[in-house]
Amino acid sequence: MLGTELSLLLEKNNIPFTGTDRELDITDLAALETFIENTAAFDCIINCAAYTAVDKAEDDIESCRRLNTLGPANIALCAKKSGSRLIHISTDYVFNGLGTRPYREDDPTDPTGVYGLTKRDGETAALESNSLTYIIRTAWLYGKYGNNFVQTMLKLINERDEIKVVNDQHGTPTWAYDLACVIVEFIKAEKNIPYGIYHYTNDRETTWFDFAGEIYRLGRESGLIAKDCIVKPCTSAEYPARVKRPAYSVLDKTKIKTAAGVSIPAWEKSLQEYLKGDS
Repeated sequence: MLGTELSLLLEKNNIPFTGTDRELDITDLAALETFIENTAAFDCIINCAAYTAVDKAEDDIESCRRLNTLGPANIALCAKKSGSRLIHISTDYVFNGLGTRPYREDDPTDPTGVYGLTKRDGETAALESNSLTYIIRTAWLYGKYGNNFVQTMLKLINERDEIKVVNDQHGTPTWAYDLACVIVEFIKAEKNIPYGIYHYTNDRETTWFDFAGEIYRLGRESGLIAKDCIVKPCTSAEYPARVKRPAYSVLDKTKIKTAAGVSIPAWEKSLQEYLKGDS
């Protein structure tokens, strides 16, 4: 989802790049080194790869750790060897979700499941292996090129007369296009932005229920939803999951606004733009 969005944006900005997918195994250090040696010189690596199946990760610990911890460590080592900057994408799941104010970059991490733990360890490995590293944590990502909450809601609302959505988890949606734009700004900035951890989501906060309500409203306006549907609130307890979802995962974006001069649109505006482009 993010990788495709970023590739299209790099092309639009006339920034030359080489994109990879499953044909390059990031858990194989030798394969990474060979690939880099045989590729034209570059000054930045962006890692969008991750194991993101939160519940499945509890029974697939080794695969999750290889992709989320070993992979970033390998990429960071290769970046250091080639003198390249690294931009690594991480997640709000590095926190326990029990906070009452937006999480800052320097707040203590406390992941509660395998996914969050391996992502946190991946951050640490990348930062320790290459001092020229940016970590960008994000949350509630949606976009055109992959399965996500917005696409699921549009499908369910068009199929059913009533749906239930949890109303006790607070966070901020993030349009993949907006995140890709920020990554491009980091690429262009070269050494003007201090290395380290940054938070990026769209602005303002909401719940999954209110997010679904706005998808329904805008979907009806744009013609993406052709029928009436009742969207009802429910609790997380009504939809038990292997890993408890964060009750509060809002990320503080003050640092990225200040250091990178990034202007962040409200999630409602970005959702409207996304659905407008899909119609």
